[in-house]
Amino acid sequence: MRKSLLALVLLAASGLVQAAVQLRDGHPESYTVVKGDTLWDISGRFLREPWKWPEIWHANPQVANPHLIYPGDTLTLVYVDGQPRLMLNRGASRGTIKLSPQVRSTPMAEAIPAIPLEAVNSFLLSNRVVDSVDQFKAAPYIVAGNAERVLSGTGDRIYGRGHFDDTQSAYGIFRQGRVYNDPETQEFLGINADDIGSADVVTHEGDVATLTLTRSTQEVRLGDRLFPTEERAVNSTFMPSAPTETINGVILDVPRGVTQVGQFDVVTINKGKRDGLSEGNVLAVYKTGETVRDRLTGEKVKIPDERSGLLMVFRTYDKISYGLVLVASRQLELLDKVRNP
Repeated sequence: MRKSLLALVLLAASGLVQAAVQLRDGHPESYTVVKGDTLWDISGRFLREPWKWPEIWHANPQVANPHLIYPGDTLTLVYVDGQPRLMLNRGASRGTIKLSPQVRSTPMAEAIPAIPLEAVNSFLLSNRVVDSVDQFKAAPYIVAGNAERVLSGTGDRIYGRGHFDDTQSAYGIFRQGRVYNDPETQEFLGINADDIGSADVVTHEGDVATLTLTRSTQEVRLGDRLFPTEERAVNSTFMPSAPTETINGVILDVPRGVTQVGQFDVVTINKGKRDGLSEGNVLAVYKTGETVRDRLTGEKVKIPDERSGLLMVFRTYDKISYGLVLVASRQLELLDKVRNP
C-alpha cells in the first residue's frame, strides 16, 4: 500500500513547510549502508522519487548533513508523533550519532557520494564547451612542432602562438568538434571542444610560447587550440532537486560518440543556466511518440510521449548542460525530450 510522508523542513525565512513525499512500495524498514552505495541508490530504496531525499532526511535533525553517511551506518524508518522519519545510526565503531555538534575524525573521502562519480570524473577531466566561435578562434594555437614536425605526441616540444597568461603554466589542447545549434530555433548554443592533450609552458616570448606535451589522446596537429586548464572540480555532494523553472529540451549529443544511451552515460542537453538549470537538477527523459495512420479513419494520430529515464545535471554552461543518465528503462536516443520530473 502506498504511504505518504509529510516532511517538515525548517526554513530560515518561512518557518515550517510541509512537502508530500511518497514512500516506495515494498520499501525496507531499515537499510545498512555498504561500500559502493550512493545516496541516489539508497534514497531509491525508500522513495518513489529519489531526488526528493533531502525533504525526508532533512526532516530528521539526526541527519542534518545527509552527505556524511558512511559504510556500516544504518537508516531506519520509524514513526515519531505519528509521522514517519528516517533515523540514522552510526556503525558499531562509531555508535549512534549525537544531536549536539561534534568534530568528525573519519576521513571525508570515506563518505558515500551522491552519485557514482567514476561515471563522470574521467569525462570532466578533459571535456568542455566553448560558448562562441569568436572565443574559440581567439584562443592561442599550435604554430609549430619540434624540428618542423606537423604531428606531435607525448613528450614532444611544441610551440604555440597567441596571448598567453603569465600566471597560467598548463594548457589543454583542443580541436573544434561539433557545433551545437538548437534543433527547433537553430540558435547557436556552443562548440564541443574535443580533448587532444595537455601541455606545460616552458617559456614564452612575445606571442610565441614553448611548451612540453605532457599528455595526448591523439596526434597533436598544427592549428589545434590551447585553453587554460579548467579548474572546476566535480561536486560529490549534489542536492538532487527538481528545476525551479519549466524545462522543455532535448538530448543534443552523447560526447563519447555513440547514438544509443544507457545508464551512467553522459549526454548534452540544449538547456543551461539561462533556462534556470543548476547542478543537481533532475530531469525526466521521454521518448517522442510516433505519428501513425489510423487504418480505420485514415487520420494521422500522434502516440503519446513515453517516459523512459531520469538524468541529473552535473555541469551547466550558459546555453547547454551535461547530464548523467541515472535511470533508463530502454535505450535512450538523440533528440529524446527532457522535462521536469
